[in-house]
Order: sequence, then C-alpha cells, then structure tokens
Amino acid sequence: MLIIPAIDLKDGQCVRLRQGLMDDSTVFSDDPVAMATRWVEAGCRRLHLVDLNGAFAGEPVNGEVVTAIAAAHPQLPVQIGGGIRSLETIEHYVRAGVSYVILGTKAVKEPAFVGEACRAFPGKVIVGLDARDGLVATDGWAEVSKVKASDLAKQFESDGVSAIVYTDIARDGMMQGVNVEATVAMAQASSIPVIASGGITNLEDIRALKAVAGQGICGAITGRAIYEGTLDVAEAQRLCDADQG
Repeated sequence: MLIIPAIDLKDGQCVRLRQGLMDDSTVFSDDPVAMATRWVEAGCRRLHLVDLNGAFAGEPVNGEVVTAIAAAHPQLPVQIGGGIRSLETIEHYVRAGVSYVILGTKAVKEPAFVGEACRAFPGKVIVGLDARDGLVATDGWAEVSKVKASDLAKQFESDGVSAIVYTDIARDGMMQGVNVEATVAMAQASSIPVIASGGITNLEDIRALKAVAGQGICGAITGRAIYEGTLDVAEAQRLCDADQG
C-alpha cells in the first residue's frame, strides 16, 4: 500500500480545505514545488495533486505548477485531479510528465467519457469518486448527485481504469479518522483498486487500512495530517512495507 502525500493547489499555493470548502482553507506553503520535494525526500513513491481552482472552473487553473512539479521530479509518478474535462487537457498533462489524470465531475456526468479517455491514454486514467453519505458529489463537491458511488464504480469496471480514489467528504480535512468500512465497501464493489482518501490522521488509520488492504486497497492519500505533523510520511510508508513481499 502506498502512502500518497496530497498537494492541493489554490491560487498557486499549497493549501488544505475542510470538507472541500474553498473559504475554509489553510495555506501551508507558497512554494508547491519545494513542498513536493519535501515529500519526495521523505520517501514517498507517488504524489497526489489537486487543482482546486480548476475543479470549480472546469478547466486547469494551476497547470503551470503541476508541470513544474512533474519536471522537478521526472522519476516520480504524479496524479492530478481538478478541472480535467477533455482529452486535450489529459494530453497536455501526459505530455508534461504526469503519470495519471483523475476524472471526477466529468466521470459522473458523462460516464462514457471514461472509456474514451482510457482508450486514448491506456493506464493513465484514475476515477475520483467523492461521496457524502455514499452518494457522489461533483463540481468541487458543491453538488451532490443521486448516484451511489459503488454503482458508478461497477460501471467503470470494463473501461480500463487504473484506480479509484475514494473520498469520504465528511471526513476530509477534519482529522477524524478514515472511514474504513466505506472504503472496503467501495473496493468490494468492483475489481478496480481503490486509493483511500479523507480523514487519515495518524498511524492507527494506516494500520486499519493496511489490515484490509488485501481486499483491494492499494494506497492512502494524506494531506492535513502530514502538514500538521500527526502523521510522518516515512514512518507510515515503512509500516505499509513491513511484512510484505
């Protein structure tokens, strides 16, 4: 299981939101490239980037920062979400050295686009399913649909999606612990590997996820916890690697 540090980009800065609210953000750094380097030096094997402005605008806004991070660490797999709604945007990011693009709002509103993107960019597409009470939210979490996240995951099974990033919105940025049950349920809903997101606070959360990782959980995204110091990236990754392989 991979520990994946999150770098959320807003107005060119590295921030964290609480429950996805743009007006409830904490700025952790005005140098996202240096922040990326910090996590690389701590031993992370993948980075999770989110263009928060892009998620609301429906197109990339912090693309230059994303490109700079990919260029600074060409060997490191980077995944980016937020405002990716076209094949042109995916192509731009892939050319810039990004390993995976995350389709969120577009995947929910136009599920057929996921298959199209997977065919055009095999192995590069991740679907982000952000749920409140099991129902998928879109447009930077501003809208909650009537679609069950688990039902949507099943739809994408035959498309060739690399992974699903599953976020429990109620837990995100709140430091209240990860929703293990909901994450396992999402992993069991389809054969697509799941990356857990939202609420990861300390090593206990990592232990809890590692205990069920065999059910289809391949990674854990962590943001506020690593910025506020309640979780150490290197220590968490060592825990995941122990007794494996």
